[in-house]
Formats: sequence, structure tokens, C-alpha cells
Amino acid sequence: MAGMPLSIRFDPALLDRLRRGAAGRGTTPSGLAQRLVDEGLRSQEFPGTVFRDGPSGRRAGLAVGPDLWEVVAALRDSELRGDGAVEVAARDMDLPLGMVRMALAYYGAYPEEIDTEIAENERASEEGLRSWESQQRLLA
Repeated sequence: MAGMPLSIRFDPALLDRLRRGAAGRGTTPSGLAQRLVDEGLRSQEFPGTVFRDGPSGRRAGLAVGPDLWEVVAALRDSELRGDGAVEVAARDMDLPLGMVRMALAYYGAYPEEIDTEIAENERASEEGLRSWESQQRLLA
């Protein structure tokens, strides 16, 4: 489904920066503007959230801390439930309780995004382990 059109007038210097930024990222100015608006709105809705590039692509993270998927994975893997899981994750990750709760709220709004990032990390970890085990067999 195609997006709905919206006409926006940009300051010439800002438009030039947008075009250069898009070219440097292999995307269109429209695509980059849409991504930046989406990320900006999410950052306002979930204060303390930033977006960064990495090996697995663009992802949400805490401004001073781990990626949001890492916080959610810690909550998911906890033997505790409810506030106990939140408190232990905050302690173990050295994060304020509010940041762990914000990561949980972000997950509530974007579960597919976070679940995909967790699954990708698990796949990469398993692949790395298989590679290491193969190397160890070769050297044994």
C-alpha cells in the first residue's frame, strides 16, 4: 500500500542537507525524511529512546544504555514476572527503573520490531557458536 502524499516546504539549506544525507545512505530524500519523522515521533512518545545504526540495521536503544531489544530480552528471560522482573533487569543492567519500564512500553507499541531483533540476535549467536565449534573440531 502506497503512503499518502504530503507536501512540505523545506528551507533550502535543510533540503540540501536532506538530499546529501539521503544520497550518503543510498535512499531517497522522501524515504529519509519519512524515517526521521517516524523516529522523531517515537523519541517524543518514548523519551530516552534514540535510533542507531549497527550490524543488524537501524534499531531503537536507550540514549545512555543498551538497545531496547536487549532490555526486553532480559525481561523475557527472567524467571521473575511483573515488577520483580523489571527491578532485577534494572539492577542487572544498571538502568533506572523508568528506563526499563519505558523499554517495556515501547515493546507494547512495537512488538513485531523488537521480536524480530531478538530473533535475529539469537540466530547470529547460534551461527557464531556453530562456527566456533567447527573451528575447535578442526584444531582438536
